[in-house]
Amino acid sequence: MPFRKIATFIVFISFLFNCKETDISRSEVFIIPKPLKLIINKGHFIINQTTGINYSEEFKVSAEFLKAFIEDGSNIKLKKNNTITFAKDQNISNPEGYTINILPNRININAKTDQGAFYAVQTLRQLLPPEFENGSYTSHTVLLPCITIQDEPQFEYRGMHLDVGRHMFSVAFIKKYIDALAMLKMNTFHWHLTEDQGWRIEIKKYPKLQEIAAFRNETLMGHYSTEPQQFDGKLYGGYYTQEDIKAVVAYAQKRHVTVIPEIELPGHSQAAIAAYPELGCTGEPIEVATKWGVFEDIYCPKEETFKFLEDVLDEVLALFPSEYIHIGGDEAPKTRWKNCEHCQTLIKTKGLKDEHELQSYFISRIETYLNSKGRQIIGWDEILEGGLAPNATVMSWRGTQGAIEAAKQHHKVVMTPTSHCYFDYYQSENENEPLAIGGFLPLEKVYYFNPIPEELTKDEASYILGAQGNIWTEYIPNEKHLEYMAFPRMLAMSEVVWSTPENKNYEDFINSLERFHKRLEILDINYANHLYNIEGQLTSEGYELKTLIKEKFIRFTLDGTLPNLESELYSKPIPITKNTTINAAVFNSEKKLGTTFSQTVNYHKAFGKSITINTLPHKAYSGSGAQGLINGISGSDTRYGDKEWLGFSGEDIEITIDLGQETEIGSVYTRCYAANGQWIYLPKGAQIDLIDNEGKSIFDRYIELLTEGLDSKFTSKIGMEFDGINARYIKLKFQNYGNIPESNQGAGNKAWTFIDEIIVN
Repeated sequence: MPFRKIATFIVFISFLFNCKETDISRSEVFIIPKPLKLIINKGHFIINQTTGINYSEEFKVSAEFLKAFIEDGSNIKLKKNNTITFAKDQNISNPEGYTINILPNRININAKTDQGAFYAVQTLRQLLPPEFENGSYTSHTVLLPCITIQDEPQFEYRGMHLDVGRHMFSVAFIKKYIDALAMLKMNTFHWHLTEDQGWRIEIKKYPKLQEIAAFRNETLMGHYSTEPQQFDGKLYGGYYTQEDIKAVVAYAQKRHVTVIPEIELPGHSQAAIAAYPELGCTGEPIEVATKWGVFEDIYCPKEETFKFLEDVLDEVLALFPSEYIHIGGDEAPKTRWKNCEHCQTLIKTKGLKDEHELQSYFISRIETYLNSKGRQIIGWDEILEGGLAPNATVMSWRGTQGAIEAAKQHHKVVMTPTSHCYFDYYQSENENEPLAIGGFLPLEKVYYFNPIPEELTKDEASYILGAQGNIWTEYIPNEKHLEYMAFPRMLAMSEVVWSTPENKNYEDFINSLERFHKRLEILDINYANHLYNIEGQLTSEGYELKTLIKEKFIRFTLDGTLPNLESELYSKPIPITKNTTINAAVFNSEKKLGTTFSQTVNYHKAFGKSITINTLPHKAYSGSGAQGLINGISGSDTRYGDKEWLGFSGEDIEITIDLGQETEIGSVYTRCYAANGQWIYLPKGAQIDLIDNEGKSIFDRYIELLTEGLDSKFTSKIGMEFDGINARYIKLKFQNYGNIPESNQGAGNKAWTFIDEIIVN
C-alpha cells in the first residue's frame, strides 16, 4: 500500500541500454510517509543482473523481503555480493530508525534492528516502479536516484483497526490488509474479533461459539435510521479457525506488524450470550443481533462468567503473542445490572458505589488475570468510568477528553477519536458515495490530525503512544467497499503517526498521492479518488475555488450548465450578490478530471452580517466558524462533519445575529442534525427572539422539538414564519437534549447538538 513520495519515475524508459547519468530533482522522489531527512545527490544506481545483496542473519527477514520483491517483480535475479548491503548501526537511537545511502556503485542500508531495516526496504520499494508489485516489470535494468535518507517514526504505536464482527473478510484479504500496513510503516493491526452480531474466533473449549455465536439469522438492509427497518432474511456468519489465526499472526510477524486481538467485554457480547445464556443476567435465551447499535444484554459479573472469559483468554493468549490484549469496555448499558439481584448484591459486598464502579471491578479482574499471564490490557476510554484499572492503556475514541484524563493519570494512550480516525465515515460530499454510518472525514482532516492534545504538558504528552485509524463494518459488506473506505485515508494516517509535524506538507502529500495511485491500481486496491475534487469557501472577496493538484485548471459556469473545456477559466473569487449556483470541475488540457462540484449560495437577509455565539463549537466540529452559519451555504443532509455544520458537546447555545439595521423579517429557519447512534440529538427546544434597534424584544417564541419528526433521514427544520416584523437583532437559543438515555449508544453522556445555516428571509 501507499507510501509517500513514491517514485514511479524510475526508468528513463528510453531503453535502458544507453542510460545516461542524469540529475534527479527532489520533485521526482515520492515516499509516503515522508522521511525525516532526504537529500538527493547527483547520479543514479543501476539494478541489473550483476547486482547482489549481502546481509547477516540478523537482517534476514528484511533482506529476503527485498530480494523476493525484486526477483518476483521483475526479470532481475540478485547475486550474492556487496552492491546492496545491510549493516548494524548501534548509533541509530530509535529501534525502528534507519538510514539509506544510494551511491552510483552500491546501496548501504543501516539499522539498529531488523525492524528498522524492514522500513528501509519499504522506502526502497517505493523507489522502484509500481510494476514490481505484481511482476509486470519486464526489463532487466532499473535506475534508482542517488539519495541519502535518515528516517525514524514520530510515534511507537502506528495502527489500523478492522471490525470483522459485523462483516467478515477472508484470511487472504486480512493478509492483504496487513501488507498495506507494512508498506506504510505501520506496526499494529487491531483485530476486532467479537461483537453482538457475530463471534469470529474459534474457541475449542466452547464449541457453541462456533455453532451459534458465529452466525446471525439475517442482516439489516440500508441505514439503521431508515424506517421501517428491513432485513435480508439470509443467514450470515463464519469464524476464523485457530489455524487461520496462527497463519495471520505469522504472516504479520514477518512484516513486523503486531496483531492485537479484541475480545469485547462486558458489553457488545450478545452473540456470546446467545450461545451461552447463563453468561447474561437473565439466563433467558436470546439471538445473535441482526441489526446495529447497543444492546442491553451484557456479561453478568458472576464467577461462571469470569471462568468463561478466562478460558477464552487462555486460548487467545496461545494464539497472539502481543503484549496488549484489547478488552473493549465500551458501550455497556447498565440496565440488566441495575435489575439483577446478583449484581446489586455484588455492589454492596464489594463496597462499590454504583454500576459504573461495578464495570471497573469487572475490567480490573480481567486485567489482573491478564497481568498474571504477562500481558497488558488496552480498552476503549469507557474503562475510565468508575476508576481506571491500574495498568490499563486507554484507546481514546470519544474525542480527546479520555486521552487527557488518562495521560494526566500517567496511563498510556492510543488516540483514535471519531472526528479524525473513523474511516467508516463519509470521505466526500459527492451524492454517489456508498452508504456509510454518517459523519464526514475527508482526507485533509485525517492528514492534519495531531495525536497530542494541546492540553497536555510535555511530560503528560509522553504517554501518548500514537494513533490508529478505525474501520467499523456495519455498512461495509465486502472487500472492495472496505478498500474504498480505507484508501487513501490510511496513507494520510501513516504520515500522521510516522512523520514529524514540522516535516509534513499537505500539498506535497497530495502530489505524492497522485503518483501513488498507479501503485494502488497494480496492487488491485479499490481506492477512493477524490484528488480532482474542488474545494470551495466563501471569503470576503467572493466564492473561492481551489484544487491542490498542480498543473490542472478549474473551469466553471453560473448558468446551471455543466462545465466543459470551453467554460470560463477560474482565476479569482466569484462575487456573490444574489442567489448563485456554481458548477465547476478540474480539467487538464484535454479533458475533465473527477466529478463536477456544485454549490448553491443562498443570498438571504442575514448573509454576511455580524453573528456571535455564547460558546465555541467543539474544535473537532467547528465548521466554518460562527460566520459559517450565515454564509448562504447549507450543510450536507447526511454528513454532519462537513464545513457547514457546527457541533456543540453538551452545551446550551445562544446565537445573536445583527442585521445592521431594522429589517423586515418574514421567516427564520435553520436545521439541526439527529443521529442518535453518533450521540447527536435534536435540542429539547429552541427559542426565537426578534429585537429592535434599542434592544427591546418585540417577539419571542419557544418551540418544543422532542416530538417533531425529521424532514429528512437525519435533519430537522427548526424555525417559523412571521407577518413582516421589523427587527435588527435575531436571537436563537437552543436547549441541549441533556444526558443520553439508558440503552442508547453513549448512555449517560451529554448529547451533541449540531446546527446548520440560519436562513433569514
